[in-house]
Amino acid sequence: MNLHHMLRARAERDGPVRIALLGAGRFGTMYLAQARQTPGIHVAGIVDLDAGRARAACRRAEWPEEQLGATSPADAMTTGRTWIGEDAAALIATEGVEIVVEATGDPLAGISHAQLAIAHGHHVIMVTVEADVLVGPLLAREAERAGLVYSLAYGDQPALIVEQVDWARTCGFKVVSAGKGTRYLPSFHASTPETVWEHYDITPELAARGGMNPKIYNSFIDGTKSSIEMSAVCNATGLRAQPDGLAFPPAACEQLAEICKPRSAGGTLADEGVTEVVSSLRRDGSPITNNLRMGTYVVVEAGSEYVRNCIEERNFLPDSSFRYSALYRPTHLIGFELGISIASVALRREPTGAPRQFVADVVAIAKRDLAPGEVLDGEGGYCVWGKQMPADRSLALGALPLGFAGNLELKTAKMAGEPLTWQDVEIDEQASSVRTRRTMEELFSPQAGVGPLGRTEIRRRF
Repeated sequence: MNLHHMLRARAERDGPVRIALLGAGRFGTMYLAQARQTPGIHVAGIVDLDAGRARAACRRAEWPEEQLGATSPADAMTTGRTWIGEDAAALIATEGVEIVVEATGDPLAGISHAQLAIAHGHHVIMVTVEADVLVGPLLAREAERAGLVYSLAYGDQPALIVEQVDWARTCGFKVVSAGKGTRYLPSFHASTPETVWEHYDITPELAARGGMNPKIYNSFIDGTKSSIEMSAVCNATGLRAQPDGLAFPPAACEQLAEICKPRSAGGTLADEGVTEVVSSLRRDGSPITNNLRMGTYVVVEAGSEYVRNCIEERNFLPDSSFRYSALYRPTHLIGFELGISIASVALRREPTGAPRQFVADVVAIAKRDLAPGEVLDGEGGYCVWGKQMPADRSLALGALPLGFAGNLELKTAKMAGEPLTWQDVEIDEQASSVRTRRTMEELFSPQAGVGPLGRTEIRRRF
């Protein structure tokens, strides 16, 4: 690793890397706490729907008030101070910005911001992974064609898993599976913002005191966030979604190689070369000792008898046959680690993970029986949860991507557990985000070019 040295050299030679941060929530605030300690970095502007919240985030991150004195984005570029406001377009349009960090958490806003950043010649680091699984392959291609970088955000689990997969393949291993840990029981799929805190063993009062957003936390507990993150991993690495999505098998860290291998070899997976998320809870609700709740993993296969012998001799976290071996990282530091993406993109022009294909999708599944006329409330809400699905199956079903399942009126009744389709909702097909998604499907689906627009025609239009 040489990034810290490169940042110092960059600052001395050409001045700091200038960052536009969109979104001052938990991830953004965690990054701000580290950015002020990192040489060669200038957070030129911070945008949030509530500028007061952005200022409060800076105070929590212990920024000195004088640093926040820029009167405009342009003033920030010349003074070295930081501008705080509510106008994302103004900040993105500012000459001198190098990297736009999209951390709003809103998938439709994330798409718009990324497209605007690319149009203005800025690299994009996409923290809003919901936007990435909706249209990431198309955004990455457009950035590349403009000579720019589109990247997943290091510190979030998808980028860390992508790194582990890349490590394994570069070492010459076949990747059998990769994923992360979480807290899961089958009943959690029905969790709502009203019930979420009991699954975390947190009182509503404590959650309110900590400013915890129940919808965001509910997305983690109801299986949605796991599906989103694993689909981002699939699209960046070529690993596949299992036919029925994630199964969340219970597993301790030392059991990863035994459990996260194909059923044909005695494991739990439908096949090799897939993603899976392991649970920190047994199905009876009891906790597993030495679980991977906050971590990530990769399972690899020995390619020869010699490698298998080495796995046995060195105890490389093997399964019982010593054919499979695991490597895991016990935790992740979220926004504290974003600086790795910033430095890699700015100095090496390398993403810390980027979607290269469309092989996995996240579709909206009814949490309960839904009636016509109900308005869907999106990720982490009362109506739907997001399930990982192979992209070709999602397209064949006409399934509604989870990222579009907010503020839409339902036209047809759906039973609990049923996937929603585009035909079930009132959707504006002319909306920019919908048109972008349709273009992505046509260009990147396994059957690209067989839809209403051929591949050549789509490229001409886009």
